[in-house]
Amino acid sequence: MQPFDIASPAGEMRATLYAPPEARHTLVLAHGAGAGQGHPWMRARAGDLADRGVRVVTFDFPYITSGRKAPDRTPVLLATWRAVVAHAAASWPHEPLAIGGKSMGGRMATMLVAEDDVPAAVRGCVTMGYPLHPPGKPDQLRVAHLAAIRVPLLVIQGDRDPFGGPDDIRREFAAAGVHPEVVDVPHGGHGFEVRKRDAPQAEVYTRVAETVVRWLDTLPVADLG
Repeated sequence: MQPFDIASPAGEMRATLYAPPEARHTLVLAHGAGAGQGHPWMRARAGDLADRGVRVVTFDFPYITSGRKAPDRTPVLLATWRAVVAHAAASWPHEPLAIGGKSMGGRMATMLVAEDDVPAAVRGCVTMGYPLHPPGKPDQLRVAHLAAIRVPLLVIQGDRDPFGGPDDIRREFAAAGVHPEVVDVPHGGHGFEVRKRDAPQAEVYTRVAETVVRWLDTLPVADLG
């Protein structure tokens, strides 16, 4: 792990590079609403991917850096995302670049790639535990922006995710006009946690990492310079 800083409209932000000896891809991975990039879950997932040849960049949104609990407003989150993407695209211009994240971080990534001026360097988006709706409120769907996405999209979703399961994702995303690749995590919760009787946790996380790497290998690589 190599910590570094990135300039953003909200000031300097903390970022971390997970660099394998040789990288085929670069993936910028954002944290969820409740914890920053230093959370053990984020560090472990980034490490899993780096062990498999993916250069991973994680970062903290401004509210984490400032020690606040409530997430920043959407414009601030998206401005932060743009700054990180610009840094990654300039730093590694000859490799496919994907973005994504855990829960809220992944949702913000989908919002970025749904914008009219989505950065050209971004070839795909991956979400781990997409927060389709608040727990217990299935009518409050977060899908309005999805139809504008024009890059490949991967959604990895636990069967027991209180924010929406894989079948919910398939149904509501299709209704919104987008058809991502959706990968189920059997018995998995929002962070892909499973009960001991259902599956070895380490095997679940291994499958998640291998799924992401397989999907990254399918992204278009033309015109990278």
